[in-house]
Amino acid sequence: MRVQALTFFAIFATALSADWPFNVTELQAPDGSITAKFVPFGSTLTELWVKDKDGKARDVVLGYDDNTQLRDDPGHPVFNAVAGRYAGRINGGLFSIPISKAPDPTAANTWHIPTNDANGTVTLHGGIIGWDRRNWTVAAQTPTSVTFEHIDPADEGFPGIVTVQAHHEVTNGGVLRSTIRAKATQLTPIMITQHIYWNLDAFQDGTDNILEHKLKLDSSTVLALNETNSIPTGKLIDVTNTPYDFRTERTFGSKWNDTPKICPGCYGYNSGFVLDKKIDTPITLSSKKSGIKLSIQTDQAAAVVYTAWWLNAPRKAVHGGPSKSYLNSSAVAIEQQGYIDAINTPEFHQNQIYGPSKDYEWQSVYKFSTL
Repeated sequence: MRVQALTFFAIFATALSADWPFNVTELQAPDGSITAKFVPFGSTLTELWVKDKDGKARDVVLGYDDNTQLRDDPGHPVFNAVAGRYAGRINGGLFSIPISKAPDPTAANTWHIPTNDANGTVTLHGGIIGWDRRNWTVAAQTPTSVTFEHIDPADEGFPGIVTVQAHHEVTNGGVLRSTIRAKATQLTPIMITQHIYWNLDAFQDGTDNILEHKLKLDSSTVLALNETNSIPTGKLIDVTNTPYDFRTERTFGSKWNDTPKICPGCYGYNSGFVLDKKIDTPITLSSKKSGIKLSIQTDQAAAVVYTAWWLNAPRKAVHGGPSKSYLNSSAVAIEQQGYIDAINTPEFHQNQIYGPSKDYEWQSVYKFSTL
């Protein structure tokens, strides 16, 4: 009994320690094809090891050696966390229920969320302290899966209490599956994404960027954004004969100098692509150097492709060490989600309002193979 009591109190003390949200859970598929590591803070993927063309394991996601840095998150890149309660951008930090194009700031049905981006004109990824910066708890765990839970008591001023669970599982054949479910006590906007930064070369073979990575994206239209704060205008752009067209697989670098300027002097992508299909495999990413191919299945309507122009953070040791930095174009984030700012753009006809009679669900499957 005394040993059991000591064990209990040791576990209890660990749970209460300052570092418990950064305790690592390691998941490994029985066939050794994939190993994933997560921490409760933000339900964050910290490492993902998959086999390259030579059978050598590479860590293909960005992050920190010291996971407590996720708390301060220099530059706030949102490394591989679950972003919510509302991923992406909210124009002016305002929305109404029911939704409207220009919410009346003084109306009783308009909600005000703190802004944290674009010079105070946008709320990004749920506000100043979104779900990516909250302490989730471990609700369930096996050698191949973990489920994290977060109860959001109207964080950042959103209406209602939301209980969210994120289930991550690895399986044979190099597969990572993430499923997120949320329940709300009253009507509230919910839009979630898993904000993973990919570099399939893992900064080996003399590569520092993803310009030679190939992307295939089944998307015929992209959301038109204004030039002020990248908020949708409500219109869609046909990707034909534009740098947005990835319907035929090609490298990011092939039209890099033609990409729309996401800021003065900037190149790359930070755009919302409307997916032509759901559930099938609308997204593939590959690198000839490592020989690694990533296929993504998702039930979401869109994917934001962000080539990390504003990224500036110290690298993991396995990626060259903290004397080097992750910089612009070091990785690509592919954010499966709904339409950007759908709650202020009724012409999209995308219902992102959930409540007691309507639960939220998000799922993506990441399958790794070799070319």
